[in-house]
Amino acid sequence: MSLLNLSYIRTKLNNGLEVIIHQDKSLPLVAVNIWYKVGSANEKPGKTGLAHLFEHMMFQGSENVPKEMHFKFIQEAGGILNGSTSFDRTNYYEKLPANALETALWLESDRMGFLLNAIDEEKLENQKSVVINERLERYDNQPYGLAWELIVKNLFPEGHPYSWPTIGFKKDIESFTLEDVINFFKSYYSPSNATLVVAGDINIQEAIDLVEKYFGEISSYETPPSPTTEDFTLTENIFVEHKDNVQLPRLYLAFPTVKSYQPKDAEYEILSDILSGSKNSRLNKRLVFDEQIAQDVSTFQFSGKYGGMFIIVSTAKPGIKLSELKQKIFEEISLIQSNGVTEKEFTKTRNGIKSNFISAMQNIDHIADHLNHYNFYLGEPNSFEFDINRYFSVEPEKIKRIAEELLSKKFLELNITPKEN
Repeated sequence: MSLLNLSYIRTKLNNGLEVIIHQDKSLPLVAVNIWYKVGSANEKPGKTGLAHLFEHMMFQGSENVPKEMHFKFIQEAGGILNGSTSFDRTNYYEKLPANALETALWLESDRMGFLLNAIDEEKLENQKSVVINERLERYDNQPYGLAWELIVKNLFPEGHPYSWPTIGFKKDIESFTLEDVINFFKSYYSPSNATLVVAGDINIQEAIDLVEKYFGEISSYETPPSPTTEDFTLTENIFVEHKDNVQLPRLYLAFPTVKSYQPKDAEYEILSDILSGSKNSRLNKRLVFDEQIAQDVSTFQFSGKYGGMFIIVSTAKPGIKLSELKQKIFEEISLIQSNGVTEKEFTKTRNGIKSNFISAMQNIDHIADHLNHYNFYLGEPNSFEFDINRYFSVEPEKIKRIAEELLSKKFLELNITPKEN
């Protein structure tokens, strides 16, 4: 069997919980990975940050698991755990010795089915303070920390589900009530709005039986409809300047692109790697090493369920104007538009993508998360080969055309510059 062609069983409990089971006996480990189909995109203006706050609340104890004991049980079993929130989903995961699978399933089921009785004002106020401090440390008081917020706020149309940051706005976080949290749980933390992956050194039928044992009797709630969005383009370039406590100015260029796995998504990722994926990539070589006008430069294609954007970031060397960086960046993209890419850099990029895929397949927790990821975005958990083939089906001529398309787009320019003394 191909390394990138995984066998799995997908089933659904009577309460609507989707379950994906993958057996891999190469190591005595098991990964439990659950995706709730809710992220910051499901929030409403005035209630931003609720999905991320709720991720914190999920670690504050449930009816049968006291506060902080979720961590203690997993760590004492020799495992690791965490959670994360994005625009599109919230996930929780554990990786631990295979003989501790039942512990992980019990813990996840207890907070899915029996969290509300353990939530109170004290826990909510505590976690609101934690999240506000996180926002202050990572965003408001971090050099260049507001860049992402300024980009999504100004690039996406008003009201678009990606037009606010996942962590939320401070005034919204401060305003959350216990009723907000309870309603959010009943809206989105339902078995019918989640997918559970169990992967690793397991007996398949025993794993299914354990999932049924711990999750089968949890009731589902009615989930609100998903956001609806339309593709958009900018009608004119947008310029934003933000004064910050920084030593050097930094340039951000953001172009509206495509959603996850849509046509051209892979082409934009390949272009990004050719521009900035290594020290010898085009922008790094020219701006950082040859001309020495930039401290750093990076590019990436972000794509999600409701939108996408291509972003270029570069920090100027002392005395260098951001307009000069911008000019050189566009010149380099224009060279790709005119002359295309070399066979050497194209092959290097594709080999790097393949290497990253194979490397990720060495970790059972990465495999479990990919199964959930592909199931969410593509409806097919075993999409590893499909995914990598997106890149290997791209011809060099398409990169030339995608550079041309990028240059034709209106874009957002964000300048973060030092505050004046």
